[in-house]
Amino acid sequence: MPSLDNFRQRLYYFEALPQLVVLGILSGLVTGGVIILFRLAIELPQQWLLPTGIIEHFESLPLWQRFLYPVLGSLLLIMLFKLLPRSSRSVGIPHLLERLNYHQGRLSPVNLVTQFIAGAIALGSGHSVGREGPAVYLGASASSVIGQLLKLPNNTLRILIGCGSAAAIAAVFNTPLAGVIFAMEVILLEYSILGFIPVMVAAVVGDVVIQLTLGRVADLALPGLPQDVLPDLPMLLVLGLMIGVVAAAFISTLQQTLKLRSLPLPARLLLAGLIAGTISLAIPEVMGTGYDSIEGLFHSPSTLGMLLLLLICKTMLTPFVIGLGVPGGIIGPSLVIGAIAGALLAGLGQHLNLPTSTDLFAIIGMGAMMGAVLNAPLAALIALLELTDNSTIILPGMLAIVVSNLTLRSVFKLPSAFQATLVAQGLDIRQTPMAQTLSRAAVGSLMERDFTPLSAVQPRETLKTIAENRPRWLLIEQERDWTLMPCGELIRHLETQSGSEHAVNLLQIPANRLHATPVYSRATLLEAWQKMESEGISALLVVSNRETPLGVISRNQIEEYYNHKQAL
Repeated sequence: MPSLDNFRQRLYYFEALPQLVVLGILSGLVTGGVIILFRLAIELPQQWLLPTGIIEHFESLPLWQRFLYPVLGSLLLIMLFKLLPRSSRSVGIPHLLERLNYHQGRLSPVNLVTQFIAGAIALGSGHSVGREGPAVYLGASASSVIGQLLKLPNNTLRILIGCGSAAAIAAVFNTPLAGVIFAMEVILLEYSILGFIPVMVAAVVGDVVIQLTLGRVADLALPGLPQDVLPDLPMLLVLGLMIGVVAAAFISTLQQTLKLRSLPLPARLLLAGLIAGTISLAIPEVMGTGYDSIEGLFHSPSTLGMLLLLLICKTMLTPFVIGLGVPGGIIGPSLVIGAIAGALLAGLGQHLNLPTSTDLFAIIGMGAMMGAVLNAPLAALIALLELTDNSTIILPGMLAIVVSNLTLRSVFKLPSAFQATLVAQGLDIRQTPMAQTLSRAAVGSLMERDFTPLSAVQPRETLKTIAENRPRWLLIEQERDWTLMPCGELIRHLETQSGSEHAVNLLQIPANRLHATPVYSRATLLEAWQKMESEGISALLVVSNRETPLGVISRNQIEEYYNHKQAL
């Protein structure tokens, strides 16, 4: 398909905006479809199993079922993972970040299916986890698989993962702008103008797909806010400090639980089910993501003692079960925990005759907790703005989010939940400026096409003709093996040797030659650079998907490209 080949070739270049927009649309459509199926896989069983038929209303279950559901969910997860090889069990945003930074964004369709089934089991059985993390993985993974099926350049897979992540957040919350910022702030870890546009397109398309099929999300119906928030700013500062402490407890619990990963997976999952089931006997509000608990805060506030107990249990249980391996997310629970903390502080303020609003403090607490736990302050602020549809939230939201992040990072010196998980695995996804720059373009965008392929033994007159044309490289083939030689080496040989020899063996004359180590044209410049570094060579042979030689890329070209980008 020449048209598809042309499409791929344009994507070698980071500036291929029209082609990236097309991929953004495709990613949004596919992600929206996957999220629809995922939501149905969670909600339909809950409507059938829960007595009230209301999603996440686990409080309506009798005592024995509150205990049984998480345990049964863990047993089903054990059976699922027993059927899978170890490489197919890894899911979630930490695994997504690992594949993005260590494997060029190549995600497996098998892991995608694992996340779909395992996430539905975990959420359907009432484990204290969220759907947003699995949704992000599903959207990013589906987009990556599309890119691999189309054999797109690896630099494009990175953008596709950002598109799928943004579209997933937009589809789950109906917050397209927050989805874009989340993709840039948490997944891609960079902001670029050209990267924004396809990601924005994907987020819009994903949101539209959900609204046209399932309607607007009703999980987080937030109340209105007071217009004058200035009197609340001192207490909101205290809220930011409080959320920072809560976030530190959350991350610390996760870090300590991750140390139990040495235990067999069945033992860990069963322990998670037993602990979750036991706590659910006394406090059923900890089950599931807990969005119904947020609505309860707004309509029928709980006592301070109950709020404190729920805050402690939710803050400890969610990172505990996720650290043990339950395949759920932390975004939704972080919003719930933040809302509970905000309502608790507002209640304390009211006991002290301070004019604190439960609605305002709960909503601000949601953003402060999300921003701290994810290390995504801007995404959290934009999420609050889109969820409330009220610009009044910006000033108090900024104050609390900044203070909670400063408290967690500067006082407790703790990373985000995702970074903590990766560190526990011995991984570091922080990229140098050079790695970020070189990962944006494919080898095919920079390769030299000025080469002449020929066999090792050539008549002297033929070589003279080739030397007169002065190609940059000679690509010498012998017994299905390739060698690179600068044409200058041939010219020097012809000038220094007499014309007595009739035929010349290019592999035997004195010259600087390189074994033609191949690199696919779809590889990023970073991959090419790393291959040169590991093998101690200065040039690579660029080949097509069919192993056909296309050109040559050298260390000097990559260095010049990087220096040029840094100078802009």
